[in-house]
Amino acid sequence: MRQISMKTRREILHALARRYHRATRAEKARTIDEVVAITGYHRKHVIRLLSSDRLEASPGSERRGVGRRVYDEAVREALILIWEAADRICGRRLKVVIPSFVECMQRNGHMTLDPVVREKILAISAATIDRLLKPIRAEAGDRRKRRGRYDRRLKKKVRIRTFSDWKDVSPGYCEADFVAHNGGVIAGSCVHSYVITDVFSGWVEVLPLVARQQGLVVEAIERLREQLPIELLGLNTDNDSAFMNETLIDHCKSTGIVLTRSRAYRKNDQAWIEQKNGSVVRRLVGYSRFTGLVATHTLGRLYQLSRLYVNFFQPSFKLRSKMRNGSKVTKTYFKPATPCDRLLSEESVPEAVKEHLREDRSKLDPVRLLHGIRELQETLVTLASPADHIHVSQDLET
Repeated sequence: MRQISMKTRREILHALARRYHRATRAEKARTIDEVVAITGYHRKHVIRLLSSDRLEASPGSERRGVGRRVYDEAVREALILIWEAADRICGRRLKVVIPSFVECMQRNGHMTLDPVVREKILAISAATIDRLLKPIRAEAGDRRKRRGRYDRRLKKKVRIRTFSDWKDVSPGYCEADFVAHNGGVIAGSCVHSYVITDVFSGWVEVLPLVARQQGLVVEAIERLREQLPIELLGLNTDNDSAFMNETLIDHCKSTGIVLTRSRAYRKNDQAWIEQKNGSVVRRLVGYSRFTGLVATHTLGRLYQLSRLYVNFFQPSFKLRSKMRNGSKVTKTYFKPATPCDRLLSEESVPEAVKEHLREDRSKLDPVRLLHGIRELQETLVTLASPADHIHVSQDLET
């Protein structure tokens, strides 16, 4: 049997209500049987509906809550104030903290509630909270969307630089990234390595930071600018909030550094720094978890030795061209050279810089540097998190 709509049921009940009140006992029984057969209601429920005076008055008067509004506008306004003070959390979480917020906000003069309104606010359910706040949430917008608009506003200030934009780049334009030493555990604070590499020469500089903060990033950039043998002309980063912020954007603008960014989820736009993250940082340090000032200081000493060893004595390949023929990609490379040799062979590098590089290289002993690196790697093994059994790699890029 096809079910009838609620509107039709109400009309049937309304039509039979007056007849039911004037009928005899036997007629009432037959009327009830008819309604049960038509509507599918329980017999007791039909008796209650037909006996109701409101049903006889008008069709649709059986609807619950008509003319009875428990939570009026005063309750809704008070609820909105509490919701804003609680940082716009969901109804289930807000229900738990409403008593404490009401007490604190009244005590500090932020709101004054009528006793009736206060009683209703304390008795309100989580579902009703969400229902009453639904319109204001729609007007305010989702918090993540608001944060997204803020990010987009900042990103518009920073030009995108893709993989194809790095052709014929001159020395001084670098890529930067973070390497987190968290041992695979995201929770909690850990040491981060801030890495930059010159795209032209492959010169790499690494500095450990005790935490990933935008203020520390600016300080790290200033320290690495002093260590770089060439002037830092440009800096390309990903879309991390540690880079996409007013602090770094204003600093680069004031110092004349061209700040660019890669496309989101396109690691190939930062292929050079991603390669150094693995071949230098991970190969030196591994994947253990490091926290605290002692580990940060030890990593700093390791990076000071490794920068000399890698940049002056570790030759690397540099891509010359890449051609695709169907599914096959053919790559050709320049002759392997150290970052120092590439800078020495570049005409645009000032002669004073080249002379300084030659002088530094003449004073270095690669065997002694490698021995110091090995000692510091052994020290790092003792500083790694006990829960992490990944050993520090003993191999450098070959």
